[in-house]
Amino acid sequence: MAAAATPRVPPPPASAAGPPDPVVQDTGAIRHETVQAMQWRVSGTCKVTGDATAAEATVAGLLTVGGRFTVTRVTVRGTLEVLGGTDVQDRADLDGTFRPRGSVHLASARVAGIFETASDVRVDRDLVVDGSLEARSVRVGVLDLTGSATVPGDVVATGTVRATFRGDSTLGPIQGREVTLKGPPPGLVPSLVRKVFGGNAHVQVERVEADRVALEAVHVGLVRSKEIVLGPGAQVTEIEGTVVRQHPTARVGPESRSRPPHGLSR
Repeated sequence: MAAAATPRVPPPPASAAGPPDPVVQDTGAIRHETVQAMQWRVSGTCKVTGDATAAEATVAGLLTVGGRFTVTRVTVRGTLEVLGGTDVQDRADLDGTFRPRGSVHLASARVAGIFETASDVRVDRDLVVDGSLEARSVRVGVLDLTGSATVPGDVVATGTVRATFRGDSTLGPIQGREVTLKGPPPGLVPSLVRKVFGGNAHVQVERVEADRVALEAVHVGLVRSKEIVLGPGAQVTEIEGTVVRQHPTARVGPESRSRPPHGLSR
């Protein structure tokens, strides 16, 4: 039986500058006008004033791209800042800080740390965030979040949305096949989270629409679903659908409440 072929990383798109360099190795403090490479390795601080294109980029330190950043795969241990558009055609593995200012397209991504942009985010497959997510809107296959999120626009998933919130979060409408949102229950917030955020984390969501919705310790304006589970501390203003299970501390209907002062919990 013939051996399986080794997966091949496709080359970056061709440009007027000619074929890509096989390997670009940047160590220390480096500055480029543009970069076009098959393999691009950054160790230290690198600034590219124009566009950067690579089949595979590995960053340990700080990389700033002034133009577009187009890669097949990227691994970052540090900080990646992109002033133009970001296009990752296969996989992004980001530990640290990711700050794209232009359009953001990722085939799939894992982010451990900070993902902060004022733009719309589009992810073809899975987006896994362990830390904080800030974006104008998110369109994704599957979203798996642990930490905090600020997304005023739509969060639309073709699959599932799973979020376990550890800090204050505000989200607009959420749509998915199955949506599970869980905040820290009052009185059970870990001491470290209480020290950092003050009191209990507050999670506010404008609307949730899915085939199945499960909520715990979050506030949602409207839930529209065929199957709704309201866990401890869930607060929903309006429901369209069937509540199949409701915890005694869950509430449905308008509620007037104010958040405690910083550093105090009720």
